[in-house]
Amino acid sequence: MQITIENDVAADLEKVWAAWTTPESITQWNFAIDEWHCPSASLNLVAGGTFNYRMEAKDGSMGFDFTGKFTQIDRLSTIRYQMDDGRNVSVRFAKTSDGVKITETFDAEDENSAEQQRLGWLGILNNFKAFVEAENN
Repeated sequence: MQITIENDVAADLEKVWAAWTTPESITQWNFAIDEWHCPSASLNLVAGGTFNYRMEAKDGSMGFDFTGKFTQIDRLSTIRYQMDDGRNVSVRFAKTSDGVKITETFDAEDENSAEQQRLGWLGILNNFKAFVEAENN
């Protein structure tokens, strides 16, 4: 099963792309809830390149590495990657009259319900929107 989420970001496509693909920016928005954070991020943004985003609870009680390999990079348009557990993700960036529509489609996992997964990924996307729009003002 695949899950799709989307959000509109009121910012220029170049700024949206940079915020999505720059480690210093990723650490500012890549978490679903305020009790978590992303203390480090590294990536090689080319097809075949890898990424590692460290996700941790702020209280230190748990954490994990979100890792995988990029399978397609079309600058300012599409990022596709495969997570280390084999699931695939597609992120599309479409310029609109008000900014950029981001659409993420990802393979669901078996551990959490589809709704929990949708809400978690949407939480991250909402944090991204808030970060970019705050930087844009």
